[in-house]
Amino acid sequence: MIPEGLTKSIILTKRSKKTKSAELLGAFGEDDVITVSLFAPRALGLSSPHIEIYDDDRQKKTYYPLLWTDLKGDCETYEIKLCLSRLCEDKHSGLFFWTVVSDSAYGKIRISCDVYSYRPKVLYENESHDSFVLTVYEKGFRTPDWIKGGIMYHIFVDRFAKGGQYPVRSDAVMNEDWDRYMPQYAEIPGGEVENNMFFGGTLTGICEKLDYIASLGISCIYLSPIFEAYSNHKYDTGDYEKVDEMFGGNAALDRLIGEASKRDIRIILDGVFNHTGDDSKYFNKRGRYKGIGACDSPDSPYFKWYDFKSYPDTYRCWWDIKILPAVNTKDPDYNAYINGDDGIVPRYIKKGTSGWRLDVADELYEPFLCDLRGAAKKADPESLIIGEVWEDASIKIAYTDRRKYFRGRELDSVMNYPLRTGIIRFIETGDKKELFFASACLYSRYPKQVSDCLMNFLGTHDTERILTVLGVGNLDMTMKEKSLFKMNGDQRARALTLIRLAYTILAFMPGIPCIFYGDEAGVEGLGDPFNRSTYPWGREDKELLFFYRELGRIRRSKRILRGGYLRVIEDTPSGIFAFERFDLKGNLLLVAVNRSENAYDTGARGENLISHLFGCEKSSSVIPPLSAGLWQIKAAKIEIPK
Repeated sequence: MIPEGLTKSIILTKRSKKTKSAELLGAFGEDDVITVSLFAPRALGLSSPHIEIYDDDRQKKTYYPLLWTDLKGDCETYEIKLCLSRLCEDKHSGLFFWTVVSDSAYGKIRISCDVYSYRPKVLYENESHDSFVLTVYEKGFRTPDWIKGGIMYHIFVDRFAKGGQYPVRSDAVMNEDWDRYMPQYAEIPGGEVENNMFFGGTLTGICEKLDYIASLGISCIYLSPIFEAYSNHKYDTGDYEKVDEMFGGNAALDRLIGEASKRDIRIILDGVFNHTGDDSKYFNKRGRYKGIGACDSPDSPYFKWYDFKSYPDTYRCWWDIKILPAVNTKDPDYNAYINGDDGIVPRYIKKGTSGWRLDVADELYEPFLCDLRGAAKKADPESLIIGEVWEDASIKIAYTDRRKYFRGRELDSVMNYPLRTGIIRFIETGDKKELFFASACLYSRYPKQVSDCLMNFLGTHDTERILTVLGVGNLDMTMKEKSLFKMNGDQRARALTLIRLAYTILAFMPGIPCIFYGDEAGVEGLGDPFNRSTYPWGREDKELLFFYRELGRIRRSKRILRGGYLRVIEDTPSGIFAFERFDLKGNLLLVAVNRSENAYDTGARGENLISHLFGCEKSSSVIPPLSAGLWQIKAAKIEIPK
């Protein structure tokens, strides 16, 4: 057996010639040259180590020798320089999996990746292993600077704020009881429900609450779908060219964009381009639209957009939901309608919105996705394109195809579901494994410019409310029971404590914290539709709201959060998660979260910038149980492996 002391002392780094950074990052530009360095104890007896690289695009392995360069004390150094343009050959980008293989005093060994810390792990060569990931993106790939360091606010339009007087459709049900939210729901999870009950939220209502939104430190509002559609959620688009009249129409959107801009707040829209509604001008199954939809005639201009198996009743749908006929994003006419010079994507950016969040990005045809980002960037080079991806997007396989989201043509960034999972697991149990994966590992796999605008969140319209998750977890209940459920006093009190810890992590990680409207006010709720409740105007949890505002103020004041590096501190006790945000000039923020039952001494010197939010002493390095601390350290010596 290989002695554990030897394996723990192994270090692997990749140093970029362009940035001079020796951080263990896993994504570089095609015009870069990186140096892979191996530091190993001499007692390991390495002989002829070489790097084994698997080219995922070409499905082939290549081997490169690591050259001995130095001996200091008991540590040997081996290095290799990799010219990434040569590695990619003629493709200008690539995805590579790599490990180091070597003879040793203990036989053939493989130095692979521990995916939960992204540190080297030594195994015998024939043992199962995980590889390091190297993503090479195209020269010139950049992401918008305006979003970095900001905070996003996710609004489900019908449930946030009333405002203006707009016509109510004759087939819509208006629920006037805003304060006692009781939505339509199916008898069983996933069952059919009409979804035509509205509570009256509008874009004008949002406009009238912009000062409140700004008080949270918000720099960007992400709106749920706003286009004309039958349902209250609008994921069944009826007409991309019209903002729904019940939300205030096109004029209300124009006003919102203008008023938000005065407060340095941008607007991004929800792009649902994988499917439309069956009740739409494009499909027109219900015959409500005057034009000729795909269901009206094979001669319809929209007929080729859809895949009929038996015309007109059987067709491909999103997840077999009949009201959501899937669109063939390979169709050139549909591509032109969405991504052409006057297409939907550039049209709304030219109106003044700042980008799109793309629903079910995994299901969009890759050339369509490339055209979409290209159209957005042509309309405004600073537009933001974020994809809904639930897993590690750097190595995602969807429908048997490896996705190339971060190669420079498809997405600026993604929704960070792995981080949500990791934070919840840590806050609930103290187990840091998944949080280490979502921070140390994913940050090492994603291009830094992608990590800087990750959409980080604790909840969305698709998840249970974070307060309820932290208070009671997942409950096995009927839909009727879920509709009536409220946490008791003890459950809610504990949840209000834990949500502060969760948001502290979120607020200072690389990327953009995204608040789901009402989370900051203490809104509860189980799964859809009980997570989409009306905002409790006048009934907010004032202490929690103050907490969110204070963290927003602090976050927006720290320039290092716009692009600083991340280092997760590995050797903390159980129940402690600590990390640093730093730049290469010696500026550093230390964040420590204590979800344990014991006080923890961070050893940090200086003032705890969030002590007033957790009842800590300003000048103390100790954080009590179930609390957190933030220290700014100036002129710090940044230790980077050389």
